[in-house]
Amino acid sequence: MNRKPSLSFWQIWNMCFGFLGIQFGFALQNANVSRIFQTLGAGVSEIPALWIAAPLTGLIVQPLIGHWSDRTWSRLGRRRPYFLVGAALATLALFAMPEAPLLWIAAGLLWIMDASFNVAMEPFRAFVGDQLPTQQRAKGYAMQSFFIGIGAVVASLLPYLLARTGVPNTAPDGAVPDTVKYAFWFGGAVLLGSVLWTVLTTREYPPGTLLAFEDDVEDAPSANVSRVWRFGSVLIAIGALLFALILRFGLARDLYLLAGMLVVAGLLSVWLSFSRGHGTLRQVMADLYAMPEAMRRLAWVQFFSWFALFAMWIYTTPAVTAVQFGATDTHSAAYNAGANWVGVLFAAYNGFAALAAIVIPWMARTWGLRVSHLINVSLGGAGLISIAVIRDPHWLLLSMVGVGVAWASILSLPYALLSDNLPAAKMGVYMGIFNFFIVIPQLLAASVLGVLLKWFFHGQPIYALVLGGASLVMAGLCVLRVREPGAAAAPRAAETGA
Repeated sequence: MNRKPSLSFWQIWNMCFGFLGIQFGFALQNANVSRIFQTLGAGVSEIPALWIAAPLTGLIVQPLIGHWSDRTWSRLGRRRPYFLVGAALATLALFAMPEAPLLWIAAGLLWIMDASFNVAMEPFRAFVGDQLPTQQRAKGYAMQSFFIGIGAVVASLLPYLLARTGVPNTAPDGAVPDTVKYAFWFGGAVLLGSVLWTVLTTREYPPGTLLAFEDDVEDAPSANVSRVWRFGSVLIAIGALLFALILRFGLARDLYLLAGMLVVAGLLSVWLSFSRGHGTLRQVMADLYAMPEAMRRLAWVQFFSWFALFAMWIYTTPAVTAVQFGATDTHSAAYNAGANWVGVLFAAYNGFAALAAIVIPWMARTWGLRVSHLINVSLGGAGLISIAVIRDPHWLLLSMVGVGVAWASILSLPYALLSDNLPAAKMGVYMGIFNFFIVIPQLLAASVLGVLLKWFFHGQPIYALVLGGASLVMAGLCVLRVREPGAAAAPRAAETGA
């Protein structure tokens, strides 16, 4: 078996540089889209449903792109064609988003934007596995995390910085301020330029060469799907019952999403049991049911982590503008000052994450991956909960320290726990499937957070952040169920007499 040659620092830099632009776009989206929706007339309770495009497109797009990119080879290579197409489409969506004249158009543009981000982003994770030998993969993911932090810091600060330079930060009814428009336009240029840099300065191994480099990773077992229909039938029954309850008692319409998710998942499971074809959808579903055990255990960790993050992304703007700035009128100076401060806070947590990424490897060596992740996400949970009790907006920077530490850990340690358990031939599709456990909790949050706030918290968005904090603590507890890579290797070494 041949070994992949190690790459230089600048080769790794070039292959990860495109992540700067992708995260630039994501950060603009996360910090400003709720603001755009409210400006165009959306109420606080409607925001989760409008955001549904983001996780739903990830759920559909990422495993398909991963599956197709595993089987692609062109003059540009295996993954790079997807980088380029996704970046071009996302750039157009970023240019158009702040000019949306109506709420439904903005929601549609979010759908297009997020789908394009996912087309570009998913192959980047597999790209590290393709190009780097095992001993350099941690360095590759760390470099991606570095660019994530830099891109997010600059993008989140842009509206605030533009306002400080005199760009108008308010606008007439139904219009987005110029600070947001210019930030999105600049972000589109950064996205396209950084991805082009990676496409033009990197190369990829041909499929045959890549297979020759394959490490001693067992292929995923064949999925026995003959009885999956039973599980699917249960999901269909639960979803149908929820539909009936919504209609009978006039429950919130947001719950239709949850009911629909259950029914669709059930139908796919039943179909998988009886399908005998070899199409893309069946192969992706079969790989899902045959995923490595480490991924199954990490599913709960990811579920609670990303439920919390989604709550933070969609509710921090209405929460901070209402609690710390005392404003709910989206056209008031106080509201827009608060919205810009949220951009500063998002930049801060990404900056703290970049610093935390330097410390996390030391933590992992000292306490292990699981305990380190427990500590880090618990700090993030405390940070989110503290927003409910702090009144001076400047002190929210302290809350962002905990959130930043958790964010850095979420971006790295779950991947470290999963590392070296994926076969090279299915690196892309399994990275895409791993995204299910990022997307599903966001879909659940979009369907139930608005309902929970209305039923139990009088519609106050600050309590969504409190729920998010508790969810991060749960993620930390769940990670204790995941076996450390070293612990998994020890029994095998003993069996072979090592």
